[in-house]
Amino acid sequence: MKLGLQLGYWSAQPPLGVPEMLVAAEESGFDSVFTAESWGSDAYTPLAWWGATTETLRLGTAVAQLSARPPTTLAMAALTLDHLSGGRHIIGLGVSGPQVVEGWYGQSFGKPLARTREYVRIVRDVLAREGAVVSDGPHYPLPRREGEGVTGLGKPLKPITHPLRADIPIWLGAEGPKNVAQTAEIADGWLAIFYTPRLAGMYDEWLDEGFARPGARRSRADFEISATVQCVITDDVAAAIDRYRPSTALYVGGMGAAEKNFHADLYRRMGYGQAVDDIGRLFRSGRKEEALAAVPDEMVRETMLVGTADEVREQIGLWEAAGVTTLMVTARDVQTVRALGELV
Repeated sequence: MKLGLQLGYWSAQPPLGVPEMLVAAEESGFDSVFTAESWGSDAYTPLAWWGATTETLRLGTAVAQLSARPPTTLAMAALTLDHLSGGRHIIGLGVSGPQVVEGWYGQSFGKPLARTREYVRIVRDVLAREGAVVSDGPHYPLPRREGEGVTGLGKPLKPITHPLRADIPIWLGAEGPKNVAQTAEIADGWLAIFYTPRLAGMYDEWLDEGFARPGARRSRADFEISATVQCVITDDVAAAIDRYRPSTALYVGGMGAAEKNFHADLYRRMGYGQAVDDIGRLFRSGRKEEALAAVPDEMVRETMLVGTADEVREQIGLWEAAGVTTLMVTARDVQTVRALGELV
């Protein structure tokens, strides 16, 4: 079991104490650090800035949103950071949801699986640097030959800069069965959110379907499963649950729409269908305090590591037995980072 530090995306202001947490993470044997993006701070700038102060941590995005950058732009950022870090970069990608893709980036959300497959292939072609990068599309045609304003003068190109590694690992964020199966087929790792060891058997079925496909890139033996998890070492479990209850309500009720919310779908698979319906209805009607109250304790707790040090150590063992190779913890203080280093 490895440890990763998930710094996430910023809220109204940048987080405090990150340099100190990174020092503690390296000294405590953490394997990696990750940044994220939603519709505020981006993933790559903080990763490069903070990563410059590290020596051993792998530097990952969890996740960089597909619609934020064309695949060639993402590949440029990745090969650049990989050089600057001496080969420590992990490319973490995700499609986000239609509310962000169409509302923030002004792009179409349709066919997320096909877009992901094409995107990953182009990124790998750039990093391989075996020739000019071309793609028939339909989502990312290179060169672009038709469309309003297209001159027809586009030229197939390959990167000027030689990548340090042609095989920078690509991990994909995925929540549904088809997406997880495709992740096992085409990626080097899975970025799991709201993971619960209770459903490990279901996840294994999805993953095994992908591993069994012709041309699958990895097998279970060399595939990484990195699960984001909140971790609170405390004697007051109830207070810790209350601390993260608003986050659960937000993702279930406020992220996405009534018609399409991948996080809500995930919690439905966990068996919280009625709670999801109640939380969503209350949240969307502006009754946020009531939405928080509708979140069952166990709905928060089973995707967390929470309790005394001994209890958290026991929980970590369950996650490892379920197949998780990296715990991507959202610790927000040096004490928790160091304590986790002692437990793993």
